[in-house]
Amino acid sequence: MWAVIKKEFKSYFTTPIGYIFIGVFLIAFSVSFYFTVLGSGNVNFEYIYYSLPTILVLAFIIPLLTMRSFAEERKSGTEQLLLTSPISITKVILGKFIAALSIVFITELLTFMYFGIICYFGMPHITTAIATLIGFLLFCMSYIAFGILASSMTENQIIAGIISIGFFIITWVLPDFNTNLSGFSFINMFYSYTQGQIDIADTVTFVTFTITCILLTMILMQRRKSVK
Repeated sequence: MWAVIKKEFKSYFTTPIGYIFIGVFLIAFSVSFYFTVLGSGNVNFEYIYYSLPTILVLAFIIPLLTMRSFAEERKSGTEQLLLTSPISITKVILGKFIAALSIVFITELLTFMYFGIICYFGMPHITTAIATLIGFLLFCMSYIAFGILASSMTENQIIAGIISIGFFIITWVLPDFNTNLSGFSFINMFYSYTQGQIDIADTVTFVTFTITCILLTMILMQRRKSVK
């Protein structure tokens, strides 16, 4: 599996994808930082993560990491080599998932420079900041897992990306149509972490959803392997 992780991780930086993801996210984060910290004078690091620019940009850049996962393999004709390789489908999927999540983790680490700047103006609530970082990683983990699942459904990267973005937006606006659906909104679940609360139910939901998407991807790819 390490070989798959290394290959996928390297591919993010031999192409512009990794740089675009990190760069665009940090730009959005900087905009949020300006308005939520410099503009309002507060020292709440968690507000930057939950601000509209950060969330909105995230909806469109996570698919950059996932839409090519299997769609590109199928379109380029290398899927056959992937399915018949000695590495199991499980290891391939987990390798792609971990590589994409690693990019998010690196980006998250880079945001600590903003935390340092905030500390210059005052003392942010450290436990709330840590809870926010954990929640953000869990949130992205779920989104990445779904994105990989979407990529396994089609050979068109654009379609895979649109499916992922559509899923993100739908779960985002669900509570606006019916408050009873707020439990299906990952954004709402992430909000509790920005309040310094690591909710067990929300954590279980994120992890369960991630595992379910990975298992469904395994089933889809295993079926394709049996057909081949």
